[in-house]
Amino acid sequence: MGKEIEVGERLRARDAEPEWGTNPGMVLDLDWVKSVAANTSAIERRVQTLTARRTVKKEWQAAWLLKAIGCMDLTTLSGDDTAERVRRLCAKARQPLKAELVKALGIDELGLTVGAVCVYHMFVKTAVKALEGSGIPVAAVSTGFPAGLSPLAERVAEIKLSVEAGAREIDIVIERGLVLSGQWQTLYDEIATFKQACGPGAHMKAILGTGDLMTLRNVGRASVVAMMAGADFIKTSTGKEAVNATLPVSLVMARAVREYFQRTGVAVGFKPAGGIRTAKQALEWMFLMKEELGRPWLEPELFRFGASGMLTDIERQLEHFATGRYAAAYRQPLA
Repeated sequence: MGKEIEVGERLRARDAEPEWGTNPGMVLDLDWVKSVAANTSAIERRVQTLTARRTVKKEWQAAWLLKAIGCMDLTTLSGDDTAERVRRLCAKARQPLKAELVKALGIDELGLTVGAVCVYHMFVKTAVKALEGSGIPVAAVSTGFPAGLSPLAERVAEIKLSVEAGAREIDIVIERGLVLSGQWQTLYDEIATFKQACGPGAHMKAILGTGDLMTLRNVGRASVVAMMAGADFIKTSTGKEAVNATLPVSLVMARAVREYFQRTGVAVGFKPAGGIRTAKQALEWMFLMKEELGRPWLEPELFRFGASGMLTDIERQLEHFATGRYAAAYRQPLA
């Protein structure tokens, strides 16, 4: 059997997927929040064991990397962003792999695209127009990104404007000081207000800014409060913190997602973001999701990468699989 057939068959072999709904949230349960604990040494041992024991090779690795592309939020959040850069990013989102590589892998019929394109509010309309007809949603960072410290009314208005402009996903940032001072009710109320502002037409991702939260226990507690308040996804970082996505933090958040699902029956998504740049890292996070949450959390409805730079390395690995040669990074321009 040729490589291209094997890769296609492995990518098409999918278990039943839950329907992607919205998280209705629940009343804040402070007893649950206060009961959240984190054994740092045990968490670090689990992460080390996970990455040491799990690996995939050859056509299986290629299939996992193709899945990673489908779970990627292509993102541009720079101070020098332009409408033209956003349009180029959207073109890459529509066709993340070169036509000749798609043909070599035998995946033409898959119609592979990324999970979403994430931009600042002012570029939402540009991205929506560039992605018209593709089915790729536009995500907008909102609520005073990245610090989340602007007045509440302004943050709420920003969400509404992005939804009106066509954003189907809103990445909100929490006020990290509320976590550090244990103001869980205030944090819950703010996130619930943001969820209401999203309305029925947009899913909400809550960015916790885990690099600023000091402890893994704070990460776990913030995750639970965000889900209780209605977050459809919980996300590690803005990408602007000194420390962004790490596997220990992600393990804590994944287990919070699992417990929330077990208690409520509601499946909440997870998005690691910031500092994930290689194909190897992509596989590590996907192994974690498969081990801790199961097969449904390897679909874009419940899992996303906030890591545009990672796409270049994935392309290089796929080209090596197809041709036996590594291409220079500049041959896979992103935008």
